[in-house]
Formats: sequence, structure tokens, C-alpha cells
Amino acid sequence: MQVGDILRKKAARVATVRMNETVAIAAQLMRSGNISALVVKDVVRTEGNTAVGMFTERDVVRAIAEHGAAGASMKVSQLISVQQLVSCSAMDTLEHARHLMTEHHIRHLPVIENYSLIGVISIRDVSTAFDEAASATATPFAAEAQRVALSAT
Repeated sequence: MQVGDILRKKAARVATVRMNETVAIAAQLMRSGNISALVVKDVVRTEGNTAVGMFTERDVVRAIAEHGAAGASMKVSQLISVQQLVSCSAMDTLEHARHLMTEHHIRHLPVIENYSLIGVISIRDVSTAFDEAASATATPFAAEAQRVALSAT
């Protein structure tokens, strides 16, 4: 199974925030979208779909915990690390995506093709896909076992 298989089942819209927005704006975007992470886009670039980082609920909590109420006025750029954006491609396997999430202690992974953001997958998406695959392979065996059990009675 590949990352692209998950993306085909998800809504095409990806929630983003610009680097120069405040923590308060980012938190409002997450609340209104009922989501826990935003892709951070570079404020300098006006063309394309360039992701430079992720901003999550954890970042909101960290800003408030470290700076109190003033944390809400901080810029998103002050709280993200843009040196190394961890991402994957649509052709990557779900095993690879899960490995990246585990290795980097992240729950959201941007999917990038040809330097453009095409989606985001979450650890929940990956877990659900593995569960569905396990159910699909177990179902024929369970049905056969039930049929055999019924015929034995």
C-alpha cells in the first residue's frame, strides 16, 4: 500500500498557515477546521505550493506554556523548525511513512511531489489503512472458518 492510496480517499484541501501569522491565528484555523496541524507555507514565495514546516497543537501549547498570554502573539516562524522538513511522496509505502513518523516523533507528514505540496497524512490515516488491510485479508479466512464450523454442527 502506498501513501497515494490514502490521499485518494481524503479531501483534496490542505490546511495551511503562512510563517508570518500569529499563534492565535493558527490556533483559530485549527479550531475552525477541527484539525490538529497546519502546513506552514513560506511567506516570501508567492507562487507554487511550498511547504516549509508543520505547526501543530503541540506548538500552540508550547508557546503558551513558555510565554504565557504573549505566546498567542508570537509568529508561527518563531516556533517551527524549517531546517529539515520531514516529508514523503505519494509513491512511498505506508511502512516508510510510519517509519518516518516514528523516527521523528511526528503525527503529520506532508506529501510532496515535484517540490509541491499535494497533501498531508496523519498517523491516524496510516493506522486506519493498516487496520483496513488487515480486516480485508482476515475476512475471507474468518468467513471460511465460520462456514466450516456451521457445517460441522
